[in-house]
Amino acid sequence: MSWDWDKLQEKRQKQGQPPIPRRPETAQDDAGHNENKRAQRIPFDRGNGGSGGKGGGGFLDKFPRMQFNGVRVLALVAGVGIVLWLLSGIYIVNPDEQGVVLRFGKYNRTEGPGPHYAWPVPVETVYKPQVTQVLRSEVGFRSVGQSATFKQGQVRTIPEEASMLTGDENIVNVQFSVQYKISDAVDYLFNVSAPTALVSKAAEAAMREVIGNSQIDSAITDGKLKIQNEATQLLQAILNRYGAGIQVLAVQLQDVHPPHEVIDAFKDVASAREDKSRIINEAEAYRNELLPRARGQAAALRNEAEAYSTTRIRHAEGDAGRFDALRLEYEKAPKVTEQRLYYETVEDVLAHAKEKVLMDNPTAARALPYISLPGLAPVSPKQLEKK
Repeated sequence: MSWDWDKLQEKRQKQGQPPIPRRPETAQDDAGHNENKRAQRIPFDRGNGGSGGKGGGGFLDKFPRMQFNGVRVLALVAGVGIVLWLLSGIYIVNPDEQGVVLRFGKYNRTEGPGPHYAWPVPVETVYKPQVTQVLRSEVGFRSVGQSATFKQGQVRTIPEEASMLTGDENIVNVQFSVQYKISDAVDYLFNVSAPTALVSKAAEAAMREVIGNSQIDSAITDGKLKIQNEATQLLQAILNRYGAGIQVLAVQLQDVHPPHEVIDAFKDVASAREDKSRIINEAEAYRNELLPRARGQAAALRNEAEAYSTTRIRHAEGDAGRFDALRLEYEKAPKVTEQRLYYETVEDVLAHAKEKVLMDNPTAARALPYISLPGLAPVSPKQLEKK
């Protein structure tokens, strides 16, 4: 009824007719009814932004709910951020690395290869140095790549690093490289601020000391291996004193030569030394060939003389023993022994004769004794009879 009465009043107002008066009780009932309807229509009027109390009351009713939704969103975003922050602490240490963990900037622990967890920044910080990688430092030169000035594999000389003074007060240019690796990751990270520069400068100092105690001839020719070993030991001692956590694997000399201004003179001296060494080696080779041969010939002659001496002595002793035995037999039976010696002598003579002539005593008495001389043809018995 109230709704129809309001419609009727609005219609009469549009048509220009005067409104119909209402009874007081009916107006109060309608006012209460309209207030209830307005209260029911408030949710539909919120946010209209119109004039009057309706629009203002809707915004005030909505503001607490908006505050509640904003807190929920902020809590959700904060929760997601905390989860992502915690997950960022997961890290993996490769097989060639060590994980060094700092807690609020102070060393806490060292982790081996594999997955690990550390409190994210700023609570804990993780460093992962490669402890098995072989590092290389160059002193006196720098390797360069392909360029307009240098070809691949060429080097660029650093004169202020390469020039060194030897023990005999000669200048020599030394180019060498150092191979090293990390032995203690904690010392390597925190005891020195620039480990690469430290290795380079310490290697240069060690090499200068070793070259200063060596002669230039030794540094250029056959003393390089000794210089490398001494430089390696001295460099390792220097790095240990600094607590650098570095192990020196090798010091290798790349090139050792005099300054360019006098290199031609040094080459002539080196050539003369090579010629001297070559001639000495040839003489030693000839001596080594001749002396053993002479020693062998002397030993052979000595052995032959000793053998001849021993043979003659044995023969003499045998003849003396044989003579003594014959003498004893002769003393026992002189005639028989004499006859036997005669037969043995004739047998020995006839055994070596090529031709034998037998004559009886009358014929032999008439024969002329003949001795065959060397170079004459032998004479037959018939020729002797004719004569």
